[in-house]
Amino acid sequence: MEYLLIFISAIFVNNIVLSQFLGICPFLGVSKKIDTALGMGTAVAFVLTLATIVTYLVQIYVLNPFGLEYLQTLAFILVIAALVQMVEIIIKKVSPSLYQALGIFLPLITTNCAVLGVAILVIQKEFSLLQSVVYAFSTALGFALALIVFAGLREQLSLVNIPKGMQGMAVVLVTAGLLSLAFMGFSGVDGGLKILFGLQ
Repeated sequence: MEYLLIFISAIFVNNIVLSQFLGICPFLGVSKKIDTALGMGTAVAFVLTLATIVTYLVQIYVLNPFGLEYLQTLAFILVIAALVQMVEIIIKKVSPSLYQALGIFLPLITTNCAVLGVAILVIQKEFSLLQSVVYAFSTALGFALALIVFAGLREQLSLVNIPKGMQGMAVVLVTAGLLSLAFMGFSGVDGGLKILFGLQ
């Protein structure tokens, strides 16, 4: 039940984009089309999960034993950058169209604060390796869900006659704010689940 709670909480209650405001750059930049958003969500899910596993192992078996905890951020950034380069090479070979669609935002996964944020959060929350993997994958699903829903809303907005003063980034930011408010409706769900399953 603990893993189910982590899963639901990471996707809906503490959504990495809409509640914790991490990963805003790709959220606003790659959300014009659903297929591009889906591709970005998949790439981030893979990188986020893999990066969390590797950074967790680096923290536990390298940084902690040698008293190098102060190098955490630097070490994590290097690991994430290497993983993103690997994903970029794989996507370029497997799906050139997706590689073209993602454009500059694929290398930006390296600087996506959601990836680094999750890697640091699992250490701060003192999760086990399995809990860290569940949390990372759930967070990635939450990121992809927010991205795809937002892309769908933006596609619908492109078919609507928007007042001149609200066109462009103005309506995008208002829509993002409304989506964030909608996800706030899930706050308290994790507390209710804790009580329901007797974890509190």
